[in-house]
Parts: sequence; structure tokens; C-alpha cells
Amino acid sequence: MSFSNRKGPATQFPEQRVRNAIVYNLPFSNVDVSPAPQTMLSFIRRLKQSYERVLEHVSPDDETRFLELRRNLQTLSFGEAVLEKSELNRSRKDHPLQIAVLGPTQAGKSSVVNWLLEKKLAEVSPLAGFTVHPQGFCIDLQADRLDWIDGYFHHYWRCPRETLPSEHYDCFSLLETAAGARHPLSGTVLWDTPDFDSVDAEDYRQAVLRVAALADVVLLILSKDKYADLSVWELIGLLEPLSQPTVICLNKIERASYQTLVVSLQEKWRNARRDSPPPIVTVPYLEDMQVDDFAQLSSERAQLLGAVDRAIRSVRREPHAKNAGRFVQIHWRDWLAPVKAENSLNAEWHSLIDEAVRDSLNIYKRDYLNHPHHYETFQRALAELLTLLEIPGLAGALLTTRKIVTWPVRQIVKLGQAVGGRRQRSVSGEAAILHQVAEHLFIRISETILLKRDDDPSRQAWWKEMAGLLRSARPVLTNRYASAVDQYILAFQPEIEKTAHGLYDRLREHPAVLNGIRATRVTTDAAALAVALHTGGIGVQDFIIAPAMLSLTTMLAESAIGHYMGKAAADLKQKQFKAVEELFARTVHAYLIGLPGQMDTSRQFNIPPETLESAEAQLG
Repeated sequence: MSFSNRKGPATQFPEQRVRNAIVYNLPFSNVDVSPAPQTMLSFIRRLKQSYERVLEHVSPDDETRFLELRRNLQTLSFGEAVLEKSELNRSRKDHPLQIAVLGPTQAGKSSVVNWLLEKKLAEVSPLAGFTVHPQGFCIDLQADRLDWIDGYFHHYWRCPRETLPSEHYDCFSLLETAAGARHPLSGTVLWDTPDFDSVDAEDYRQAVLRVAALADVVLLILSKDKYADLSVWELIGLLEPLSQPTVICLNKIERASYQTLVVSLQEKWRNARRDSPPPIVTVPYLEDMQVDDFAQLSSERAQLLGAVDRAIRSVRREPHAKNAGRFVQIHWRDWLAPVKAENSLNAEWHSLIDEAVRDSLNIYKRDYLNHPHHYETFQRALAELLTLLEIPGLAGALLTTRKIVTWPVRQIVKLGQAVGGRRQRSVSGEAAILHQVAEHLFIRISETILLKRDDDPSRQAWWKEMAGLLRSARPVLTNRYASAVDQYILAFQPEIEKTAHGLYDRLREHPAVLNGIRATRVTTDAAALAVALHTGGIGVQDFIIAPAMLSLTTMLAESAIGHYMGKAAADLKQKQFKAVEELFARTVHAYLIGLPGQMDTSRQFNIPPETLESAEAQLG
């Protein structure tokens, strides 16, 4: 890609089309009109880029969404240009006044430009859509007063008028011309523009809107056949917040229809806008009219020039920034609707994960912590307590137990091998339940995604992609979770030992109770069970329901440390639940919450809620 000169003709033209709708090229300007970061203009530019990216990936089958996004992109691009005009007014207060000649197909825009300047400058053709580039005519102006123009048209290439390529719409031209100091348009730039209503107008409509945003004065050219078209009034309505002085030239009108059409046009204006109708100058229809034929319409020309001159004299640039803000406010909700919808999907996903994790933790609490038969952790603490007691007949075995093993599973296996000559390993009921609740979580999330995919067609693509990401992530997450569960069970053993030592210390504060426990047959039997549990000769559930353990638990509960025992059990349970909460937060929750970040970002706006809030604060 090469260019002979930034202001000269382009030898090659890059194209990036959005489904044959709008042309966007890389910026080329060396004129910096960029605002400071975090301004409304910088946000609008970011939003516009997001729209362009998303629009490129809209499914061809989703025509409704495509049209909605394209319509928003058009007004968004216009809003960007409007804000850039405000920047221009601020940084270059004395830049030449700009007059935009706007109108639908075959209204006679180029002819009126030539008529006003009394020169054949704009090319005229009976073919609809002949003019496809903005063409500015600098009337009695030196080029150095327009050194900012390339910065404003930062996605367009300035070419000499005679070399404007008909097949590329991202170009514009400027031509210096003389009209005389006494001419009403002297010192201004008069812009001839393409139509905005033809079949091909989608390709160059943004250029029209950029000129319209630049304009200090709007000269609207309408014809009898076009003045009532919807596209005309959509444009007129779009320009309303800017309060630009406007003149309407009702062209190609039979003299007998003057009054009727003027009244009709004024009525339509009042229905479309809240300000008063602008001056309307009528120009008759001349059959086979040539440029020279306008010479006989001197009275109409004088009226039109007079109306434009009065509009020029009424220009006040100071309110433009406020008017630009009003334009942004009017369109803000439409612009941000798809962005907020995307953010709401992320928020909905976060809510789904939060709720699924919370539900899984409640199941863990119900099926383990609060279950009278499944909960085994405190019983393990009691087994550890029994190894701390010096009980006649078992002192040697208990001493061996304390020396060789505490709670780590790998040491329990070693002890089982040493004592019984068999490789044994205690299977934790808690681990099994933790795996069950994780499976429940995945099933619940998957079922919810399926329901949401059938809920709203506009959201199906997002949830479909999330379903695919979840399927891919599940094996990885399951393995990570399984390892985390093993680590949690090992890491929590010190808390169990701490609870056992707390019970033992409290027993030592009551010697009579401690000696009484040591002296009973029940304690001796229970201690033997504790040794069997530690050596792998008995399972936890058998240990819990053994008569000796049930009797010992009753004795402890009814003793002087009964209250402390209940508190120790509750504290242990609370610490255990918190540890499992951290387990889910660190593994399952953190991973799943971040899953949308693995989606294809080219299909998303990727504007976080806090950025929207900051922009809306500026808007307010």
C-alpha cells in the first residue's frame, strides 16, 4: 500500500468493508485532533471501534441485529464528527465557516453549487448518485487556513478533484476558487456532497454525515419528488440537536405549486422538529436545464444568497459544545444498549456461578457437616484425643501411634503397612461428597446454559460459545479440583489435631474427669478402636458407630467439659466450612468466573461497566 502524497492522488486505496455498508481505512493524518484520554470523544471513538469490530462478525442470518448495529454505528460516527467539530471550535476558533449542501438523489445539489458561484465547478450529471465524494470549494481562501482539514477527515484521502476515484468512496477534494470580496460566500468553504438516500448511499453516507457535522450552516436542497421522503426527514431530525442555521432550497418546482409545497414542507418540519421552519427559497423547474440556464433565475438566486448570508451572520459557535452534548444524550441509550446487554450477559454468568457455588456449598453443609451419619471430622478429633490419653494396656500401642503417625494420609498408610503387613488407605467420606457437589455444580450450570440458549435468539450465540468453553474446560477444572481436594484434606489435619489437643488440655484442668475416663473399660475399648483406625484396621464409619465410641461420646458430653466439647465441635465445623469455601473460591469459582475472558473478543464490545459508568458521569 503506497501513496504518492498525503494531499495528492492515491495510487492505491485500501478497503475494509463492513458487509458492503461502510468503508473504513487506517488514519493517515499528521494533524493531531485527539482529545485527552477519558474524554467523551475518546470514549465515543472506542465505542465506534467496538461497533465496527462486532459488526464484521454478525451472522448473515441475523439481519435484524446487523441493521440495528449499522444504524447505531452511523449515528455514532456522526456523533464522533460532531464532537470533533467542538474540538475544532475550541482549538481553532477562527477556522473558516463551513457550509454543507445536503440533499437526496437528483435534487440538484451540484447545480445549485455552480449557480451560487456562477462557475461550473461541481460536475453535474443526470445520473442518480453521480457525486460520490465530498467536494469542498474554498471561496477566496488560502490553503494554509485549512491545514487542519486532513486531521478532521482522518479516515479519508484528500485528492485533486479530477483524480477522485469513482470506485473508492473514502476520498474528498478541496478546490480553491475566487468569488470576490463582496460575494456573500467569500471566506467560506462550500461543500458539495453525495446523496444520502440512493441504493449505494450506504457506502458513502458517513462522508455526508461528516460534512454535515462540520457545517456551520446547512443548505438543504430538496425537490418536489423527494422532499417528503423518509430519508430526508431522518436526516433533518438527526441534525436538530446541533441547531445549525439552515436554509432550504426547494428546487425543480412548478410555479403553480410554490405555495402548496412550501406550506406542506413547513408542516412536515414542525412535525419532525421543535424549532421553527427555516427560510425556504423555491426554484422553478426548467426542462433540459443546463448550467447557463440558471442565469435567467437571478431573482431566485438573489433570494437564496440572501437567505444563506443571513444564516452565515447568525452563526454562533459558542453553543456548539452544549449542542454536541445534547446530541450524545439523545442517542446514548441506543448506542449503549447492545454494550449493556453484553455486560448483562457477563453479570448473568457471574450470578449463575455465584448461585451454583453457593448451592453446592449448601449441599456440602447438608450432606456432610450437618449430616448425623456422614460427618466424621470431629470423630477423628476424638480418635486423636484417645491417642493422647495414657490408658493401661494400650500405652505401648498409643505411644507407637503418636511417634509414627499423626494425620497425614501417607503416614497412615506407612503405619498400616508396618502394623498389619497390608497396604491400606482410609477413604474420606468428605472427599467423596466434595466430588459429588462439584459434579452437581457442573450439571446445574450446563442445564442452565441450555435453557438460556433457547430463551432469547439475540443471546444464543453468547451462551452457545459459553457452553463450548465449559465443555472444554471441564476436564482441566475437574483434575485441578481433585488435586485441590486432596491438598485441602491434608492441610486441614492440623486443625483436627488442634481440636484434640484443646479437648485434652481441658480434661487436664479436670483431673477427676480425666482419671475417671482413663479408668473405664469403655475408654479402653474406644482407645483400641482409635489405634485400629490409625493403623487402617477399621474405617471411619465403623469407628463412629462402634458402641464403645458412642458410650465415650456420651460420657464426655455429660462431663464437666461437655459444654466445651460442643463449642469445640462447632468451631471445628465452622473452620472446615470456611476452608471448603476457600477451596471452591480458589479453584471452581475463580476459574469459571474468568471463563468469559476466553471467548472470541473480536465478536464483543469489551467495554467494562466501570468504563460505562465513567462515561455516563461525563454525560451527566
